[in-house]
Amino acid sequence: MNTKPSQDAAKLIIETFRQRTSGSGEWNTRAAESMPGGDTRAASFYTPYPAYMTRGEGCFLYDYDENQYIDFLNNYTSLIHGHAHPPTVSAIQEQAARGTVLGSAAEVTVEHAEMLCSRVPSFDSVRYCNSGTEATLLAMRAARAFTGKDIIIKMDGGYHGSHDYVQVNIQPDSSEEGRPRPRLSSRGVPEAALEGMLVAPFNDLDAIRDFLQARSDEIAAIILEPALGAGGGIEPEKGYLQGVRRLADEFDVLLIFDEIMTFRQDVGGFQAAIGVTPDLTSVAKFIGGGLPLAAFGGRKEIMAPFAPTHPMTIPHNGTFNGNNITMAAGLATMKEFGAEQVERINELGQRLRNGLNSAFQTAGVGIRAVGSGSIIRILWSREKLTNARDAVAAQEKALDLPKLLHLEMMNRGIFSAPRCQYAISTPMADKEIDVAVDVMSRSLEVVKPYVQEQTPHLALD
Repeated sequence: MNTKPSQDAAKLIIETFRQRTSGSGEWNTRAAESMPGGDTRAASFYTPYPAYMTRGEGCFLYDYDENQYIDFLNNYTSLIHGHAHPPTVSAIQEQAARGTVLGSAAEVTVEHAEMLCSRVPSFDSVRYCNSGTEATLLAMRAARAFTGKDIIIKMDGGYHGSHDYVQVNIQPDSSEEGRPRPRLSSRGVPEAALEGMLVAPFNDLDAIRDFLQARSDEIAAIILEPALGAGGGIEPEKGYLQGVRRLADEFDVLLIFDEIMTFRQDVGGFQAAIGVTPDLTSVAKFIGGGLPLAAFGGRKEIMAPFAPTHPMTIPHNGTFNGNNITMAAGLATMKEFGAEQVERINELGQRLRNGLNSAFQTAGVGIRAVGSGSIIRILWSREKLTNARDAVAAQEKALDLPKLLHLEMMNRGIFSAPRCQYAISTPMADKEIDVAVDVMSRSLEVVKPYVQEQTPHLALD
């Protein structure tokens, strides 16, 4: 088969990106001298190199070469109000003038905690840390301490940060048949981590039940994202999360929701939207107003041992836990993210999903925009996908199409996650959504030769 048109399309996309971002290319060469690969955050890397952003205003970003983008990345969903949100900026400036971190208890931390507990159904009390990784690590530790058991069930393709126990089956094995076999996802993680984890497919209640029937006396908790994020954007099937809650109750294990990404779906998170209350929850992203902040919380009796005066206290320290400037930023941000704002950006999310799916159909490309609320993800298949393995298999069969589509949309001023995930922020309106749909339509025309020659299974008849 003559593949010249598809090769030309790929070459044109990459060459256009290099020409538009030559300054970023120079910075990336310089960065490689002091950081491995010039990178310090794997999720932000893409080839041939990432654009170096220098400033943001509302829902817009500007790179080193002064290219403007509509920002649908929003730092992987953490910037709910976009960039330089005036009330958040004012709160940061006012607190900075009084001190960024005072090394002591502060009223702003109490106010922030009160707001979280008033919103999240599962939060009787809460503790703060600085990253989602810490939040899931500590939620799992709390579950083990409370139950006196060691094993945690996680989902194949579930992402819960970078601590050792969750470096298991982050990337599903698409060649595997049957239920997933637990395996480490990174070098440098001890094999012993596998002893504390079991792995079930998302949306498979039978797999969880089988584990619990066989080993409930060893299992402390089940941890899952209510909707898979990095694991393909898979949504829970009807009744699945309710079923997991019932199984946890039946076998006397705890249920942990990782709502680090899904918390924006409702004022009280995904759990409030669907009416399923876990025993523990981890949250992060926008609760820090664009600064590093995460939290974990749950039932009082589970969280009680974190009190320093508890007779069997669980030590929990961190130099910047609950620091003043982050709490002030987070409080200002959350005060302006109520039910009205949630409803509006969720409606914009549905507008984007509908628009993208119409564009795919018109272009004759068999991919789909899915998700719920203000987070949108592309699945690289026309078929219904119910778990992370199927989503990964579909993306692998799409070859370089996701990368090329992401890069071509950047060439046309749309910034998103390299995995083709889009997040809505409150400064956006119909105009920005419609621009993104139009850019997708034009980008699809550019990649169409690649689809026809390299991934013909995605070409609609």
